[in-house]
Amino acid sequence: MGALSPWHIILIAIVALLLFGPNKLPELGRGFGKMFREFKDATNGNGGNTSTDEQPAIARKEINPEVTKSESGPISK
Repeated sequence: MGALSPWHIILIAIVALLLFGPNKLPELGRGFGKMFREFKDATNGNGGNTSTDEQPAIARKEINPEVTKSESGPISK
């Protein structure tokens, strides 16, 4: 098998357009781009998360901070 010619790429693009529609293709492209970027970072050894489009982590609010994991049973005051 040889390399893909421009005609093969055009045929693949037309089939993708017919299958997914023009509104879904940009979203699929972004998803594939992000997937390949993460794969490249993982294979290069860049374990850090350098993506700027992800939501920052939300800090959890402790309901009862004086209760530790070692305590068990009901709390009575």
